[in-house]
Amino acid sequence: MDPSERVAQRLKLRTLHVLDAVVRSGSMAKAASLLNVTQPAVSKAIGELERALGVRLLDRNPQGVQATIYGHALLKRGTAIFDELKQGVKEIRFLADPTAGEVRIGCGEAFGAGLLPAILERLGRLYPRISYHMVLTTSPEEELQVLRERRVDLLLTRIPEPFVEEDMHADVLFHERLYVIAGRRSKWAQRRRVSLSELANEQWILTPPNSVPFSLMEEAFRAKNLEVPAARAVSFSLHLRNSLLPTGRYLTVLPGSCLHYSAMRSALKALPVEFPSRPTPVAIVTLTHRTPNPVNQIVIDCARDVAKPLRRK
Repeated sequence: MDPSERVAQRLKLRTLHVLDAVVRSGSMAKAASLLNVTQPAVSKAIGELERALGVRLLDRNPQGVQATIYGHALLKRGTAIFDELKQGVKEIRFLADPTAGEVRIGCGEAFGAGLLPAILERLGRLYPRISYHMVLTTSPEEELQVLRERRVDLLLTRIPEPFVEEDMHADVLFHERLYVIAGRRSKWAQRRRVSLSELANEQWILTPPNSVPFSLMEEAFRAKNLEVPAARAVSFSLHLRNSLLPTGRYLTVLPGSCLHYSAMRSALKALPVEFPSRPTPVAIVTLTHRTPNPVNQIVIDCARDVAKPLRRK
């Protein structure tokens, strides 16, 4: 028998689950409490697993336990195994009742406050028995991480061109621009035409310098031979923007979908200013080599329908 097959016969899903609990908690005792078993039972399971593989999976020290490189390698594959089982259960349930199920969606706050609620509202009317879990992310790097770790089934996100993540597939919904936004009470909201240079000394709410929105804003100002204005406030938070913009004293940039679908759109206005930022693709991203959640395609189809007005724009 091939050595890998012999090891596979001795491995048990329960033992992998025990290893995962130990590494996550950093302690045999805490893992035993989480799993509702005794600490000796946990130690025995780990020992059997190490003997079957012939390597040390955990490093023990006075502060607790940590996974070795072998432990991390096994847990990485174990995560995929457990995820595939979950997807299999979901698929069986979906085959039994295609109108029910659940899906986990990752996105940034801008999409979480605009486009995604519009998608979920439509899905809720068409498929009232599907449930949704949203995972809020703060950066493109975090988005890719939560997808690779299989904490979400899909991402709703802005992607670069070309999209070079070989283990992922992107369904582009539309291309989106950024707009300069003010509150309805702002003096700029009453103007029929505004030049970007006039806004350079206003009070701006910007995202951090290493973010995609900031880089697009920097691109737009440099295209007009202008320096990026100093930020009065730096944050990803839409709650902050929604609180400060209606005062009329602040400006920011927001994606078109956020303004189009935001619950605050009646209090905000896109200024009539030429803002030469390149449109970027907005897509639903999934893992290529992962058994798809059967509800994924329903979400993608619904997202395409909701995004039709934005494609026309």
